[in-house]
Amino acid sequence: MTTAQTQELDVQPSPLALLLLGREADPKSERGVECPGDLPSPSDPDLVARARAAKEKLGSKVFVLGHHYQRDEVIQFADVTGDSFKLARDAAARPEAEYIVFCGVHFMAESADILTGDEQKVVLPDLAAGCSMADMATAEQVAECWDVLTEAGVADQVVPVSYMNSSADIKAFTGKHGGTICTSSNAQRALEWAFEQGEKILFLPDQHLGRNTAVRDMGMSLDDCVLYNPHKPNGGLTAEQLRDAKMILWRGHCSVHGRFSLDSVNDVRARIPGVNVLVHPECKHEVVEAADYVGSTEYIIKALEAAPAGSKWAIGTELNLVRRLANRFAPEGKEIAFLDKTVCFCSTMNRIDLPHLVWTLESLAEGKLVNQISVDRETEAFAKLALERMLALP
Repeated sequence: MTTAQTQELDVQPSPLALLLLGREADPKSERGVECPGDLPSPSDPDLVARARAAKEKLGSKVFVLGHHYQRDEVIQFADVTGDSFKLARDAAARPEAEYIVFCGVHFMAESADILTGDEQKVVLPDLAAGCSMADMATAEQVAECWDVLTEAGVADQVVPVSYMNSSADIKAFTGKHGGTICTSSNAQRALEWAFEQGEKILFLPDQHLGRNTAVRDMGMSLDDCVLYNPHKPNGGLTAEQLRDAKMILWRGHCSVHGRFSLDSVNDVRARIPGVNVLVHPECKHEVVEAADYVGSTEYIIKALEAAPAGSKWAIGTELNLVRRLANRFAPEGKEIAFLDKTVCFCSTMNRIDLPHLVWTLESLAEGKLVNQISVDRETEAFAKLALERMLALP
């Protein structure tokens, strides 16, 4: 298409396109902003010593959380490690810590702020450490989706269930509309609870976790699921499709887990005879169907802990964790490989590096609060309601 033809169509760039082009800004976006300070050089040989010194100076005033997908250079300074919800709960269990330094991504720090006390300050070492999946569902888009459901006459039958990997705004929407939050560990329980409340579920923002849980774990069919695309009029769905569906899946995905394919599974089986394929439920449905085992990050770790010596494993999750597990279990004779040939780090999670952590800890040690993540009171109240519903699940 020529430039003249494009002009005739009066094509206007979308808000997301303008953000990516750097021509607009969104203070609620997880893409973050510039770091307000001078970072130490990444080649500084004293970074480890500086981090240790600053952390020691802060003492019990600081509590450092490290997500499983963090770099080794960062994870070594974590007081606890885990997945996003476990870490948020760990933070809430440390009321004496004035500063919670969350080495993860934006939505995780928001969850920690929601669950911790008002006097505690949650800090994200790099504000640009976001989550592409969480960014795939904005509050405005979800409100428009609810209008579509209302016009189709089904909104009163729909219970929203939002994955933990979502913004505080989406969690608040979920709480306000009678829904609950879920993790990859308890998604089935959350869906079962939701179907006791209503006839349909709006699952946000990861289509794959929603589909895999409904079809693989709960016996539904793929025909029970429809995909709502926020970039199409009415989500690309007819009122009849919405009335017939049991699962209305948001068109979102994890940029890391979405890279794994059926070819990845077939290739690793050919390369490593006798391999066990273990993948995260954020992977595509065909990948999950072809795997031997499927489970959350914590499930993956526990499965490898219990695996017999000499067993072979191909893991479909973030590469930092896979490498760490491969090194950890190599002395036990367990062979652990990355599912795909392509290197696949979580690029935004990897923005939390040692220079950012040193800058954060040294700033706090000097009495300067930096990069605080704070959720407004109304959003916090409704988001906490949704989280509490999850905590109350049997």
